[in-house]
Amino acid sequence: MTLRLLEFVVGGNEASDLLPVRSAALLRAHGARRGFWTVLDEGPVEHCLALLLELDDGRWTAHHVSADAGTENGRTEDGEALAHHDGWVYVFGSHFGSKGGPLRPRRAFVARFREDDAATGVLPVRVVRNRFRVHRAVNDALTKAAFTPLPPGDRVRSRFVEATLVRGTARAKGWVNRLNPDDLPLNVEAAAFTPAGTVLLGLRFPVTVDGEPILVELAGVPEMFADVPAWPTAVAAYALTGVTPRGALTGFRAFAPAPDGGYAAVIGSIDALGKGSVLLDDHPAGGGVTSRHVRFRLPSQGHLAAGELVADLAPFHHVEGLAELDGRCFYVTDEDHRVALWVG
Repeated sequence: MTLRLLEFVVGGNEASDLLPVRSAALLRAHGARRGFWTVLDEGPVEHCLALLLELDDGRWTAHHVSADAGTENGRTEDGEALAHHDGWVYVFGSHFGSKGGPLRPRRAFVARFREDDAATGVLPVRVVRNRFRVHRAVNDALTKAAFTPLPPGDRVRSRFVEATLVRGTARAKGWVNRLNPDDLPLNVEAAAFTPAGTVLLGLRFPVTVDGEPILVELAGVPEMFADVPAWPTAVAAYALTGVTPRGALTGFRAFAPAPDGGYAAVIGSIDALGKGSVLLDDHPAGGGVTSRHVRFRLPSQGHLAAGELVADLAPFHHVEGLAELDGRCFYVTDEDHRVALWVG
């Protein structure tokens, strides 16, 4: 596959995920014929929303969106995944921590906004921080799963789960009772809503004992935003089979619904090389993996989703988002201090 590179500087940070703009009003406001949402790494969600736009004259540009999360301003970090549902764009935090741990409550959030609102001024963003409730639901689902997750190494368990419990207990945090010493740390990197209104979360970590990516289906995500919030429950957990190179560990980096009812996805490394990752210290087979574009459908029964390779994206190790639109493939890669959009 031959790819064309488009480079942008947006807020001095790299991008995660790629979600097509559906709002005609938003495209008109920018004189654009198509566009994508992306979320910038690390900072609070209201500072990290951006648009990549193809203007009516064919030029591409980037727009850093001005947003306001109200009382939750400055209280989140590390948005990773974007998804459409019922007129809203949802943003999912990683629910993870820094590369050396511990888990960070600021990353355990879901936010949402109306696309049309971005066409008329400062974008209102509603944020719900779940204080490890999603962590608990996903871990409970993995405990009951029909496959075996890869056990974390001793350093991962100590630096992520045990250190989080120690810190939370010392600070008398109420969320400590939602963590167990034998939990798996979660790194959410992908999300998509199903036609039934449930959401699929694609995990970069953990993976199965065979090194294959895991996705967990949650119900009740929109209900988090009710005046009296209800909390998500796990429906099912699946393993993506047939697309992980022999001897490697691969996790989800992105996915998106496909018109045929299936899903397009990117799988790749469980963490970045050369950045002090405790995950890779314990699980080195998950580092030197190049990205792959795959497709899959949820099984009508059972827990195994059979994957099909669409494209090997070598030499890229760091594809963070994809979209299949108008017969073309778009990828965004994680680059230091820039946004790189690749068009196939």
